[in-house]
Amino acid sequence: MLTGLHAVIHTRDAEADRAFFKDVLGLASVDAGDGWLIFAAPPAEIACHPAEANDRHEVFLMCDDLIGELSRLGGKGVGCEPVSDEGWGLLSAIHLPGGGRLGLYEPRHPVPPRAG
Repeated sequence: MLTGLHAVIHTRDAEADRAFFKDVLGLASVDAGDGWLIFAAPPAEIACHPAEANDRHEVFLMCDDLIGELSRLGGKGVGCEPVSDEGWGLLSAIHLPGGGRLGLYEPRHPVPPRAG
């Protein structure tokens, strides 16, 4: 029986990105030892898309109001990419302190029922 989903974000500055997830995004966490934080995530879903090659995976955070969330994060000094309407949803990305980007979108497609 599957019990959850564990996503890994590879980064050049794990400490800065961990602080961002904790202090800016406000995600609860546990210390797995030596400051190695593992964060609780909102409900998740998985989609399989056709591709030319295997082993390419992406992580996106979802929200109900992308414009409002980008405004909230921008007020905390978070850099954001422009919003694009992809038909299936509104898409952007936020800049992580470690130098990476994390996709953020507002789905306009049906979403599966949330476990709970």
